[in-house]
Amino acid sequence: MRRQQPETHTVSRDHLTGVVARQLDLGRRLALVSGQEVADGFEVVWVFLGGDGSRAEVTVRLEAGDPHLPTLAGLSYQAGRFERELHDMLGLIADGHPQPFRLVRHAHWPAGYYPQRSDAATPSFDADAGFPFVEVAGKGVYEIPVGPVHAGLIEPGHFRFSVVGETIVRMYQRLYFVHRGVEKLFVGRTVSDGITLAERISGDTAVGHSLAYLMAVEDALGIEISPQAALTRALLLELERLYNHVNDLGLLANDAGFGIANAHAARLRETLLRHNARLTGHRLLRGALSLGDARLLAAPEVGLVAGVAAEVAELAEIATSHSLVANRFNTTAVLPTEQAERLGVLGYVARASGVAIDARVDQPFVDLGPNFRVVTRTDGDVRARFDVRAEEVAVSAQLVADLAARLDGLGTAEPRPSGRITRTGAGLGVVEAWRGTLVHRVVLARGGTLARVKVVDPSFLTWPGLPVALNDVIVPDFPLANKSFNCSYAGNDL
Repeated sequence: MRRQQPETHTVSRDHLTGVVARQLDLGRRLALVSGQEVADGFEVVWVFLGGDGSRAEVTVRLEAGDPHLPTLAGLSYQAGRFERELHDMLGLIADGHPQPFRLVRHAHWPAGYYPQRSDAATPSFDADAGFPFVEVAGKGVYEIPVGPVHAGLIEPGHFRFSVVGETIVRMYQRLYFVHRGVEKLFVGRTVSDGITLAERISGDTAVGHSLAYLMAVEDALGIEISPQAALTRALLLELERLYNHVNDLGLLANDAGFGIANAHAARLRETLLRHNARLTGHRLLRGALSLGDARLLAAPEVGLVAGVAAEVAELAEIATSHSLVANRFNTTAVLPTEQAERLGVLGYVARASGVAIDARVDQPFVDLGPNFRVVTRTDGDVRARFDVRAEEVAVSAQLVADLAARLDGLGTAEPRPSGRITRTGAGLGVVEAWRGTLVHRVVLARGGTLARVKVVDPSFLTWPGLPVALNDVIVPDFPLANKSFNCSYAGNDL
């Protein structure tokens, strides 16, 4: 399936607000903002995606001595977050921003240090820097701090609850405790080396991130992939969605006190992971994707996948039919449709709130056929996010069967010739990873190395929905609500 060529607009910063407003009026959403140092200044690119497969890029050049932009936060909540990220990483200033506070850099990061600039050296951190937050006041109101260090293998995040009794009246979350500098690690690498790094951005999304990265490189180079490669890539995305959804379903039941469901979900997830290893040589599906291609070591076991999906459906029905689970799931941590749309949340979180956004429809790279459907609910609570996952397991299992049959009918594609990459340019990759729409924008330098890789994991846009959903939720339900969102710390804390 041939991608639509993006509209491109190069404008001055004085005309930026009007051009962006026009893109939003067309119904396109702001999916990515990338800043980069260029000769004598900076280049900033805003990427918009439409539900009809359309794409648009708006570019502004800034002088090094005048790195100011008009804020777009009044037009788009997402734009305001991207602007805060641009300031923290590159020192670009959004004039008039309503929340001109740090997003990525914590207080111990020195002022004036911008890690994505070429002259950024190892900073001297202030170990005694404070942790600014709004202190609560009033009769009966108190605070509960949670994290950033958590039990088990949970990554670091700080959550500060303002509560009355057990009811949360406000939750403040602070992320970015493990900023790894992933985007800067791409710079100067070869395209092939970038695949390995992309697979490790967020360990449970190896296919999603590496595929978005490769599609961006192929877009920049004008590479058309074979039908076999496209179908194989779609198949791998669904296999990744399957094992992660099964895992989440078990853990959600476990957080509601229904541990036996989690035990069975873990068994089913292990079955899928072993199947992954037979297909690709890796339990997390690493190593199957390459530039212009995708290969499997064996044919998918369609019967095995169908059997797992049938057991998952039964398990979900047993869990949600239990009064203990229903009492915890139903009407808990509601994210209303209006808020989901305004915040721009993605994936199963959006679809559980009635927002039918899915790149498999909006920005497809392969026709998934008549058995594909976008699963939605409207209640926006934990139960809705559980049900969307459960039904998506059934849809993904059917897609695996359909894609495997189509692959079998095509036979084996000829290997793509490899050679030295000499072309420069920029490209965009968009996929519906298991957490939601994932976008990479790649800029290639001379000699085929990477000059810039901008990554937007769906978690970057979905995390802000969690505090909204927690309004009037009791503190003991926070783990359940958080798991129902299951945003990635690693995918967010690049």
